[in-house]
Amino acid sequence: MYFKKLFLTSLFSLGLLHAQSNVGLNINDKDLEVLASIDLNEFTYYSDTTSYLIDASYLHTDDDDLVTVGISGENTFQGVEGLALGFGAKLVFADNFIALPLFAKARYMLSLNDSIPTTSLSTSLAYAPSVLSFSDAESYTEFRVEADMEIITNIHLYTGYRNIDTEYDNDDKTFNNSFYGGMKLSF
Repeated sequence: MYFKKLFLTSLFSLGLLHAQSNVGLNINDKDLEVLASIDLNEFTYYSDTTSYLIDASYLHTDDDDLVTVGISGENTFQGVEGLALGFGAKLVFADNFIALPLFAKARYMLSLNDSIPTTSLSTSLAYAPSVLSFSDAESYTEFRVEADMEIITNIHLYTGYRNIDTEYDNDDKTFNNSFYGGMKLSF
């Protein structure tokens, strides 16, 4: 229990202290997820078009908790205006479960007229085969899709769907399969 409190406090503190970062919270009737992201380019004064990010999340469900920490690179796709692609890896921790999935993400900023707030659609896919799964883990698969709208400058409301499958050595478990809604604060 102490680790959970320390982790949540750290996520919020890190998000609040650094520019080009965000913290978020999403919920549904059974789950709570806290997210944080920090742009490493701000620390290194790196000014290339690629953004390097550290992401962390804590997902609490009725059955178990899932903690992730990852690093990725993200850049705009030059062939399609408004499209950004990212690739990376993250560590996933659950009860007797550790995995190192590789992931890809895409975000498309919709080109709507000026009277509609900034809106984007995003998706991500993470996968760890058995060679990247440790402890009692056999594999890990995560799929997400989200719609996001910046309702006030730097305040985003979003809704999404996530499906997380954790395959153990002797049991397959759909860790989470749910819709959710939330809010993100960007700095």
